[in-house]
Amino acid sequence: MGTLYVVATPIGNLRDISLRALDILAKVDIVAAEDTRNTSNLLRHFSLSTSLMALHEHNERGAAEKIIAMLTAGKSVALVSDAGTPGISDPGAILVRMVRQAGLKVVPVPGANAAISAISAAGIHDPHFLFFGFLPHKSAGRRRELESLKLLPYTLVFYESPHRILESISDLLAVLGGERNIVFARELTKVFETIHVCRLDEALSWLEADANQQRGEFVLLVSGAESVVAGGIGEDAVRVLKMLLAELPLKQAVKLAADITHEKKNELYTLALELKTD
Repeated sequence: MGTLYVVATPIGNLRDISLRALDILAKVDIVAAEDTRNTSNLLRHFSLSTSLMALHEHNERGAAEKIIAMLTAGKSVALVSDAGTPGISDPGAILVRMVRQAGLKVVPVPGANAAISAISAAGIHDPHFLFFGFLPHKSAGRRRELESLKLLPYTLVFYESPHRILESISDLLAVLGGERNIVFARELTKVFETIHVCRLDEALSWLEADANQQRGEFVLLVSGAESVVAGGIGEDAVRVLKMLLAELPLKQAVKLAADITHEKKNELYTLALELKTD
């Protein structure tokens, strides 16, 4: 039986391909590619002449049946997408599932991934994130999905295209509010790579100030909902209250905390009493 290799390819800079990926692409009998023209350029760059076949969102099931027949006959196949890791907001998951259901071997060959690359360079001090991928194309669908995500305390990770970036940011602002931070990771590993951090209510102004920043492929990292403690008080408010209690009498600390954080004074007072008791 042959093996299906799921091979990650560069998201921009071709030198990001791994040595193992090159070995696999050279030795397999065929490469199943999302776009054979794009992958032929990659193979040609590294002087590889492996045969190609198309596997994309419109033919994945039919192509999967052909690949299963090849694997059963002892041939090996490498699956690649246009950029990054197959099956991550790209075709490939259906093929992998069908191959595994057929009792055949699937081997991952890890490498570039835009979401992980963006997180690594964003400086977000949060160990948890939720990868969503592409939001729906239309505003109503985007807002509906965002409503389901707005209370999650994790960094939200989206992919977005240049054609919808302004509309998507408008919907993010409308649903999530302007106080959250957003990281734009644009054209990662490419010539015009940009990583920009701002508040959501500043994001549209930044994009509109320079039309060049609206081009290319985006990873958007949006800070999660503020975690709350018992009584619905946000973590930031708790932190402020603790700092004030360390320096001021209880009533004065509560009043200032309410003025600073806009939390309800009665709830802050109750929490202050608990903190003092502790």
